Amino acid sequence: MGLALAFFGIAALVGIWITGVFIDRWLRKLVLISLISFVLISIAISFSNSNVLMIYIIVTVWGLTFGGAATLLQTALAQAAGESKVDMVMPINTTVWNLAVAGGGVAGGILLETFGARSFSWALFMLLFLALLVAWRGKKHSFPPQ
Repeated sequence: MGLALAFFGIAALVGIWITGVFIDRWLRKLVLISLISFVLISIAISFSNSNVLMIYIIVTVWGLTFGGAATLLQTALAQAAGESKVDMVMPINTTVWNLAVAGGGVAGGILLETFGARSFSWALFMLLFLALLVAWRGKKHSFPPQ
């Protein structure tokens, strides 16, 4: 378990570095790549069948895609809001993020009790697919040209 967390952490640091290098030029592409990778990870989790190598690969890619996620989200929100409203959008982002964490805990508990742990990857898939659709269709408003 500790080694898997180390792989996740190192990959997350690499993800943060990649995000920092490319965010100004490729914000939308990075968001889409991150979400597509995460969607694929959610599918792979359900088929890993406790294969240790597969789990390490999944955890590493998960860390890579998740490392820069907060930066990508905040930058997209700031750009979509514009300079005049960025001070209003960031606190809302923090509140929504915290509500999502709390809601995820409640939903996870309900899923675990009702359907078991195997339901997590499919619930994750559905949420990520919706996020991918929003990001994909948000080209005009969410990712305005620089």
